[in-house]
Amino acid sequence: MNTPLDRVTDHIRTAAAQRTPVRIRGAGTKDFYGDSLQGELLDTQELNGITSYEPSELVVTVQAGTPLPVLEATLAEKGQCLAFEPPRFGFSGGTVGGMVACGLNGPARAAVGGLRDYVLGIKLVNGRGEHLTFGGQVIKNVAGYDVSRLMVGSMGCLGLLTEVSLKVLPVAPAEATLVFELDQARALSQLHRWGGQPLPLNASCWLKDTAAPGEPELLFVRLRGAVAAVNSALGKMTQDVPGRQIDNAQAVPDWSACRDQTLPFFTPRSHPNHGLWRLSLPSTTPVLALPWAQMVEWHGGQRWLWAPQSAQADLRQVASAAGGTATLFNTYNQDNTGATGRFNPLDPVLHAIHQRLKAEFDPSGILNPARLYPGL
Repeated sequence: MNTPLDRVTDHIRTAAAQRTPVRIRGAGTKDFYGDSLQGELLDTQELNGITSYEPSELVVTVQAGTPLPVLEATLAEKGQCLAFEPPRFGFSGGTVGGMVACGLNGPARAAVGGLRDYVLGIKLVNGRGEHLTFGGQVIKNVAGYDVSRLMVGSMGCLGLLTEVSLKVLPVAPAEATLVFELDQARALSQLHRWGGQPLPLNASCWLKDTAAPGEPELLFVRLRGAVAAVNSALGKMTQDVPGRQIDNAQAVPDWSACRDQTLPFFTPRSHPNHGLWRLSLPSTTPVLALPWAQMVEWHGGQRWLWAPQSAQADLRQVASAAGGTATLFNTYNQDNTGATGRFNPLDPVLHAIHQRLKAEFDPSGILNPARLYPGL
């Protein structure tokens, strides 16, 4: 019987023999992300279904083509979730394989860790057409190099993911959101103070609506945890700084919009040469002297802004000086076929490591060529 796994494996073996580039794709919700889209399309959506789920063990194993909303709905039925809140772009919400390959995280990243921290094991088809297994279904399962987590953010350049085992967590018993009227410098300073205290901080978002002159600068802080801990934090934080609680009926959809980048801030700008930039920085980085409006997440660790693509050198210099990186995250409505330079360039040592990994996993260089970096 010719199974979906057989079909994708045969496809890769044939492509390797013929040196034909292959573009691995799930639902296509993140086609905008990364560099050049090249090669013959290889759809993974037939690799669909939850292989095993042990709610009492907090572990789920799922095939890579499974829609992310299907997995999250299954977890929700048992009062569990993907704590790192992966962004869901587009109507379909993407696939589990695409989630892992892109390695993106949502608002709770600074508090709960990233997707990489929740990957226990993976199965993949490498560029030779071999089906390989790494890791397993328990946390302490790795001896030697942790290949499972290496695949997070690899953009399909090392292999086609077929199955992923993930650690899941219970949904927090209580959740509340506070909003404070603070400028960016005061917001960052206050977040750092609160971060040093035993408070159930889960997510933060600072922004100013530049499209509406006169609008205040606002800091939103989400608390999650035990009921007593959240209630205590509400009192303490509003004593430290004047603020108010937002009803969850409004706050929950707003955080979901932040996660999925459907907030007004993420609406594409009318200027055709502007793109959405993501600056990944140490959370202690002060306010950046940049002429473009920003949105700040992860207690200062992730900063978004709209800026011309020609500002690449300046943005990367500023980010590098702070110990971080700058990524051209999305150009919206622009052809991504020949895009280059979206990600912060690697230093020579890291680039050499990437090259050796690529040569080992994909010696013919057929899998998502140049999607991550030129030549990789």
